[in-house]
Amino acid sequence: MSDDVWASLAGRFVDGAYATVKGQVRTYVLHQQLMEHLPEPPGAVLDVGGGAGHQSFPLAREGYRVTLLDSSPAMLAQAEQRLAAEAPEVRDRVRLVRARGEDAAEATGGERFAAVLCHGVLMYVDDPGPLIAALCGCAAPDGIVSVMALNAETLAIRPALERRWADALAAFEAGGERGVLGVDTRADTVEGLAELLRANEVEPVAWYGVWLFADLMDLAPTEEVSAVAAVELRASRQDPYRRLSRVFHLLGRSRANA
Repeated sequence: MSDDVWASLAGRFVDGAYATVKGQVRTYVLHQQLMEHLPEPPGAVLDVGGGAGHQSFPLAREGYRVTLLDSSPAMLAQAEQRLAAEAPEVRDRVRLVRARGEDAAEATGGERFAAVLCHGVLMYVDDPGPLIAALCGCAAPDGIVSVMALNAETLAIRPALERRWADALAAFEAGGERGVLGVDTRADTVEGLAELLRANEVEPVAWYGVWLFADLMDLAPTEEVSAVAAVELRASRQDPYRRLSRVFHLLGRSRANA
């Protein structure tokens, strides 16, 4: 039996989740938020659990040097396939590494990065502590650590809107949910992850929502992505909207010594 739990999900993840209007909106909103905090290219970026490169390949196009690290051979195969379609100069700025996020420092030879990304990964680990420690340990002094996690404060919204009242009531006390890919996921709070960052010499500097309106409706493939994204980006930056988002994006800056 294969140890790659993503082997049967990689195609659905890339061709399904990311190809939808909702997936495109997520990529756009996260990119805009990231660019407000990243240093100018050609800084080095580590994308932990980077999957098929939807978030980091656009950074390579901007001129950043990208290391995409993932433990799944199936996901890395998807990344390699997508990378082959990029321009030669973009391909030259990307390297693919197979490793667990917790082993990122060893797998990258101890390199320290201007930015360390980990988006949509924490929800699949039982304990976020070791992974957060690994992320922070890979950040250069004054480097950015960027994490996206499932919002524990909004788990009741989706089942309530779907009139699954018993599930909604249970969600107020739940620590996670069954995700869109049919996999159980664990939720976090902004405050909880912020404390973990601080414990690893990374000072939180900003947090945003990611999905609000787009998560609460079925968007047709013909929906105007730019119009949806503009509303989502605005909502992501202000209360009360960002607190109602299904997932949140937290960024911190490393205060570790060189």
